[in-house]
Order: sequence, then structure tokens, then C-alpha cells
Amino acid sequence: MESIPFYFLAALAVLAALGVVVMRDPVYSALALAVVLTALAGLYVLLSAPFLAAAQVMIYAGAILILFVFVIMLLSPGREGDAPRGALKWQRPLAVIFGGALVAQLALVLLMTILPTGRGLYTPEYLAQIGSTQAVGAALFTDYLLPFEITSLLLLVAMVGVIVLAKKKS
Repeated sequence: MESIPFYFLAALAVLAALGVVVMRDPVYSALALAVVLTALAGLYVLLSAPFLAAAQVMIYAGAILILFVFVIMLLSPGREGDAPRGALKWQRPLAVIFGGALVAQLALVLLMTILPTGRGLYTPEYLAQIGSTQAVGAALFTDYLLPFEITSLLLLVAMVGVIVLAKKKS
């Protein structure tokens, strides 16, 4: 019974990811990306990792996606400079190659789920501990303190850059 929400969220994430790639309008692609990130947050909830789900929604589906939309609006204010709609000569063979690779990967994944496999490397109890808020916080402020601080500085620089760009426009 619990596999129904999993398959629904997984299918939603895959279809929305295809929408990100297929849609021509970048704003619609960004909205499809929001659906992908929200579906992934739902998968985190199913994996008993509510903190990761909340972080996924707040950070990626919220802040980062708003940054994407801001950049899209900043870089494409009008529609007069759109690229021509005709496909380039090399696009179709490349699309066939990548499409074939995608089908091969999908077949491999389906084959791996059908074939009997051994038990995974980690127990479900250990995996539940990894996704807890305490485990994430302990790892973030001990083992990954330097990357965390570098990321915070990069985000600060990005915010200052956005403010400078917004001030120049007005």
C-alpha cells in the first residue's frame, strides 16, 4: 500500500523533469522544476526524512527557484531576440543517441528490480538515523563546517550582487 504514493511521486518527478527539458518557455521550465523538487520532497517524507523534505522545499523549491526566475527575467526582458525555431542538423542524431541511452538506463533499472538481489549495505534503522535532524546537524557542523561556511559566504555574495543589479536598474 505504501508503494502507491512512491510510484505516484516518482512518476510525477520524472514527468515534470521531462517538462523542464521539453518546454520552450524558461518560466514554464522553472515551474516544472518546482514540481520536480516538491515531488522529491514527498519522496523524502516517504523515506522518513522530514527534515530533508522541509529543507528541499524551503531551500531548493523556494529560494533557489526564485533566484532562477529572477535570472530568467533579468536576461530575457523581451521576446524580439528569440532564436529561430528550426532544428540544427546535429540535434536530431544527438537526441536519438541520448534518447537511446535513456531507454537503455531505464531497461537496466527495470531489470535490476526484477532480478533477485542481496540485502543493501545499510539497515533501515541506520538509514532512518541518517535522515534525522540531529544527524544532519551534527554532520553539518563537525565534518562539513568549512564547506558550510564557504556556501554561506557565496550566498551572501549572491545576495549583494542581486541588490547591486536591482539598484542599477532603478
